Amino acid sequence: MNRARILTFNAALPVLDYRVPEGMSVVPGSVVVAPLGPREILGVVWEEERLPGQSVPDAKLRPLRDTVPVPPLRPELRRLIEWTADYYCAPMSAVARMVLSSGGALRGPMTTTEYRLSGGMPERMTAQRERAMERLEGEQATIRELAEIAEVSDGVLRGLVNQGVLEPVVVDIDRSYPRAHPDHAEPILSAEQKEVADELVAAVEAEEFAPILLDGVTGSGKTETYFEPVAAALRMDRQVLVLLPEIALTEAFLRRFADRFGAAPIVWHSSLKSTERRRAWRAISTGEAQVVVGARSALFLPYDNLGLIVVDEAHEVSFKQDDGVRYNARDVAVMRGHFEKHPVILASATPALESLQMAESGIYRKLDLPSRYGGAELPDIKLIDLTEEKPERGRWLAPSLARELFARLERGEQSLLFLNRRGYAPLTLCRNCGFRFQCSNCSAWLVEHRFSQRLACHHCGHEEQPPETCPDCNEPDCLVACGPGVERIADEVAEILPDARVAVVTSDTLNTPDKAAEFVRQAEAREIDVIVGTQLVTKGFHFPELTLVGVVDADLGLEGGDLRAAERTYQQVAQVAGRAGRGSKPGEVLIQTRHPEAPVIEALAAGDRDAFYEAETEARRFAGAPPFGRWAAIIVSSEDEAEAREAAQRIGATQPRIEDIAILGPAPAPMALLRGRYRYRFLVNARRSAKVQEALRQWLDPLDFPRGVRVSIDIDPYSFV
Repeated sequence: MNRARILTFNAALPVLDYRVPEGMSVVPGSVVVAPLGPREILGVVWEEERLPGQSVPDAKLRPLRDTVPVPPLRPELRRLIEWTADYYCAPMSAVARMVLSSGGALRGPMTTTEYRLSGGMPERMTAQRERAMERLEGEQATIRELAEIAEVSDGVLRGLVNQGVLEPVVVDIDRSYPRAHPDHAEPILSAEQKEVADELVAAVEAEEFAPILLDGVTGSGKTETYFEPVAAALRMDRQVLVLLPEIALTEAFLRRFADRFGAAPIVWHSSLKSTERRRAWRAISTGEAQVVVGARSALFLPYDNLGLIVVDEAHEVSFKQDDGVRYNARDVAVMRGHFEKHPVILASATPALESLQMAESGIYRKLDLPSRYGGAELPDIKLIDLTEEKPERGRWLAPSLARELFARLERGEQSLLFLNRRGYAPLTLCRNCGFRFQCSNCSAWLVEHRFSQRLACHHCGHEEQPPETCPDCNEPDCLVACGPGVERIADEVAEILPDARVAVVTSDTLNTPDKAAEFVRQAEAREIDVIVGTQLVTKGFHFPELTLVGVVDADLGLEGGDLRAAERTYQQVAQVAGRAGRGSKPGEVLIQTRHPEAPVIEALAAGDRDAFYEAETEARRFAGAPPFGRWAAIIVSSEDEAEAREAAQRIGATQPRIEDIAILGPAPAPMALLRGRYRYRFLVNARRSAKVQEALRQWLDPLDFPRGVRVSIDIDPYSFV
């Protein structure tokens, strides 16, 4: 190539053409450094015919400065970038930026200095030095990382370095990972599991695109079953990606993986240090990485030889990204499998209605695991009608649920209480004047977190201390917590069962993999009697001694106008119910509700998943909702309310009249103020055959807006706030 067309990572820039200097070798997919005015920018060389732009004469082209020492992006990955940008109406530059998400990885080979104990002793021993030496036995890391482990200051450790107690070790940042072995510890599978595993292995060995829905009840051993196609891919020297919906699930999964394959997989999520991201990214791009376990962003990494993707808990809403490029990792995973020509396994006990419909129409292949592993039985499910059996005044647990908690504690068994609401109470107000604590940045109440002594917004992260007096009327000692969160339920359990050991499990308490691992260890060691948690506890955990699940408020998810509310409620409650009775002891599930006649609650009580999905399918078909119709949202926002409203009205005034596409709005968003921005929304409802993306681009692209206005498109939205 003597000229190159460059896709930059700045959506405001057009595609740019450059001259390739003599002696420099670039191909489509090469990552390059290019001049732009007085500065340098990064870009990816693209096929000119696939990236239309105004061609510049050769004589006017500036030369590229350099190539980045990483493998070129493969053609299949470039096609995925194009598809994702087109389908989700996002700039290609924003999608490409997710691929090159580790800036450190783009630099050449690097080393760093780590430290370890030398065996020497300090001239003078202090309490901090003694604690550091005890905790750092067998550890090797940077000074900052060692300080975190030892819980001392950097200065304490630097003093130990100066005295030779800690010795430096120069290490290669990109050192190799331990190898996984497909035959390390082959499991004993049931006949059901073996039959499904054999079909999955055959799909991997065929090296062809095959979207597969693995539909197995909770406790059926889906993980052990899909480990077999993972092993098959390893034997073929193909890379594997396993997507998990929550970082809190990672540690438990890593342990199971290491037990099966003799080494942990490579991990990818937002909590990794920059050096860890660099090491992982480079190993993935060169093909050295065998298996990657990660959050949704791991889907866009530049795998050298991908042979299988597994999307675990594929129904989970957290696979949908709600800002930036608003993609659904479940669907993009299927498209990556299509471009790379390998199987994609969607594993779930409660599949998304869209996935079931794809299987029904023959687009996905469906494999079933209808029974629990090892003869364990599914739990009995009973409803507690809160209109008839009311909790005591000031309490939220019905007497029958409280009695069952006590019985489990007496028998040495574990219980789990599920309430999908973090904190102590969702609303705090003044009993004197009625003042309500509201976020200054959002249209949301501040949630009281009594454990950490703060009022917090769960939308923007704003926090403040609870005041001594009411900010409005100055009345002291007048603040009242309204409604329950998990912390309040935990307090109630402590009152009912003062001897019980209670753990609160939320994204606040399990916000790192280490904390999640410690929780799992304590639960498995039976150091916890009652777990009180949010949706974090609904998936992935296997505690054989857990025999009771109580759903504190099954109606909570049905509130608020979410168009998938019934499906999401069914999935959450069915998943948390599946935590009970996974060992040899039978399980029981008690569901508290004020609407026992609601179809979703009746289906849960009857354990009749098929009846629920059939009813939900017909309701969606009648409404023209996914999977029988298409949804898209347009969100208009600005820090100036009038500016946002005017922009939304202008968009509404120019909306097209297109057959098979209905446009509703503009209207203020349910969350009219979010992170300091005023918001208006449109909802687009279309037939499956309608070209929604094309219609949206033709409608919105010609419009110009003030700099402070943002207009974003959400294809297949999951959030309607």
